[in-house]
Amino acid sequence: MNHHDSEKISYLLENLGYEKENDIEKLRSITGKDIDKEEARKGSIAYNILESHNISGNMNKLRLKFDAMASHDITFVGIIQTAKASGMEKFPIPYVLTNCHNSLCAVGGTINEDDHMFGLSAAKKYGGIYVPPHIAVIHQYMREAFAGCGKMILGSDSHTRYGALGTMAIGEGGGELVKQLLQDTYDVNRPEIIAIYLEGTPKAGVGPQDIALAIVGKVFKNGYVKNKIMEFVGPGITSMTTDYRNGVDVMTTETTCLSSVWETDEDTKKFLTVHGRPEDYKELKPADITYYDGVVHVDLSTIKPMIALPFHPSNVYEIDTLNENLEDLLHEVELEAIKIGGEAGKGLRLLDKIENGKLRVSQGIIAGCAGGTYSNVMEAAHILKGHSTGFDEFNLNVYPSSQPVFIETTRNGAVADLMESGAVVKTAFCGPCFGAGDTPSNNGLSIRHTTRNFPNREGSKPGSGQMSAVALMDARSVAATARNKGFLTPATEFADDYVVPEYNYDDTIYKNRVYQGFGEAREDSDLVYGPNIKDWPEMTALTDNILLKVCSKILDEVTTTDELIPSGETSSYRSNPLGLAEFTLSRRDPEYVGRSKVVDVIEKSRRNGEDILKDNTELAKIFDKIKTIPGFADIIANDTEIGSMIYAKKPGDGSAREQAASCQRVIGGLANIANEYATKRYRSNVMNWGMLPFLLDSEPDFEVGDYIFVPNIKKHLRGDMSKIPAYIIGENIKEISLSIAEMTDAEKSIVEAGSLINYNKSKIK
Repeated sequence: MNHHDSEKISYLLENLGYEKENDIEKLRSITGKDIDKEEARKGSIAYNILESHNISGNMNKLRLKFDAMASHDITFVGIIQTAKASGMEKFPIPYVLTNCHNSLCAVGGTINEDDHMFGLSAAKKYGGIYVPPHIAVIHQYMREAFAGCGKMILGSDSHTRYGALGTMAIGEGGGELVKQLLQDTYDVNRPEIIAIYLEGTPKAGVGPQDIALAIVGKVFKNGYVKNKIMEFVGPGITSMTTDYRNGVDVMTTETTCLSSVWETDEDTKKFLTVHGRPEDYKELKPADITYYDGVVHVDLSTIKPMIALPFHPSNVYEIDTLNENLEDLLHEVELEAIKIGGEAGKGLRLLDKIENGKLRVSQGIIAGCAGGTYSNVMEAAHILKGHSTGFDEFNLNVYPSSQPVFIETTRNGAVADLMESGAVVKTAFCGPCFGAGDTPSNNGLSIRHTTRNFPNREGSKPGSGQMSAVALMDARSVAATARNKGFLTPATEFADDYVVPEYNYDDTIYKNRVYQGFGEAREDSDLVYGPNIKDWPEMTALTDNILLKVCSKILDEVTTTDELIPSGETSSYRSNPLGLAEFTLSRRDPEYVGRSKVVDVIEKSRRNGEDILKDNTELAKIFDKIKTIPGFADIIANDTEIGSMIYAKKPGDGSAREQAASCQRVIGGLANIANEYATKRYRSNVMNWGMLPFLLDSEPDFEVGDYIFVPNIKKHLRGDMSKIPAYIIGENIKEISLSIAEMTDAEKSIVEAGSLINYNKSKIK
């Protein structure tokens, strides 16, 4: 596998693969046509889908409206609360509320089911679609019921990806969904489009996760597709069924791309027809001559079973390579565990799991939108049929991704084969992916066909001395490992000529249980609030001058949203903004919340008109120093907004959960300073919650506890954001230069207003 810069490889020619842009004469001789790069850009599938959803009239400055949206129960309460506070009266497009993050009752009493009742009441009041718990995971339901060729779907989960069905789907924070609910737009500069050129045929025993991990391993660290669209093309597509393609596609999120889309063909048509929606099919393919901004070349026949070692999906190796280098590679993970978990990290002893030269794992999971698809479950059952997972420590859990998949695998005997082998088959649930189900024991190593293996995703609590880890693999190799009683095994060891039986989709369960309310809003019905569902606290508008207190400084190369706000059991407070905020950075910087809340108390006093310098010697000294800066001798402390700030090199990789930003905001957060933002969605969340997304192109010359004064910030927002003077107020005053990357006028107004809620309220007035 390799990738090529746009200057080197740019054109995709029908039936001829890709060609170098500088071979322009060759292109002319092949095609008999003059080649115009800008015109050829319009030949991509992605360009045409974007164009059909753009209302700006300018393809460089997109303003997109989506065909449908989806949220799960970690996010939909906050989204609906925000939209309600902003003046929403009904859902203007189909909005699917799923309940696949639904196992938290034991932790939170009735809290979890209260969220579900709120969701059902919202679907009734505003005209939505409600999928009850255990019926389907979010992305499988959208594949089955909504995704279609040429559509665009927006979801509040980062793995909102339906590209294999010709749908360009984007996972974003809740604020972006609120904008669609208010009939506003998703604004973004036209993204670059990268061709993922597939050729060859996957070997028997190689599954979609293997292909996805191979791609992630090549492009994540160098950012080759970051915030770009991955367009899958080439002859290799026909070697995979659409169900298989879905498994590759859902993992594109882990490359940090913006979205994905695939060529469609007769198998796509077959998939949509089987699911009762033949009208949603149309052929999508690039034009005869199409210009791309880059190419990733993938020879499917060369890919072997892969494993992503803890603690990131990009930490990828061939299973064979790992088995040949067990001690060295596992030791590297142990060292990383210490960096992540401190003393608790020392308790993760992977080298102890080597027995007779083989790695023995403690748990296998096949689940969610990535692992629980029909073909994955069938392949796993085939490998395990007639065999035992053993009666020792190792256990295997399988979660079909929807009740229709569960029903079909029950009828054709696959579920029985799995259960007889020792596997436990469970209902549709995303828990093993987000850290709320099947948590391994302390010092356990779990192999999973799920989407993420970030630190603590599996339930570790380093602060309590608990540390375990997750590695990502394909369902086939998870099953092969289970067949070998937990000893790590690539599925190619048991590969044969098995062909997955045809899928018979039966949506009776959906007809009997899913509430279909789109277009039938009951405006006079009431929302059902449980005691833990709280409104967003008040947030105030930005002042001309701001004072930031550094409350956390994170020097890791990447900071995930799971570190900013842990998933798993903390989600019991997901609908209680202040309750959830207590967990902000709890596993990365436990002192952050206390520091930020001290700053928040000062800011609230300022808002209430109290003299914030009275009885606060530290702050009085800070403002005395600020007055020595030329032009600020007369600064008034009570006219200066004071907030907390987090510094991280590259924050925001991972989940689209807006709580990663909102939790900072509700306890006084006013800004992030970063060298770069890992994803567009996290930066959007920061802005939608009224925080400033500062950039710093040098090493941070400040420490936790320091203050940073940023004068005239509103002027800079509306003017030059490339050089924003700021001052570190320490023993001495040191000037630094901050910047902010491009923002839309609406984003600037949102930050100035103090939050998206405030911005929308001002528009109503």
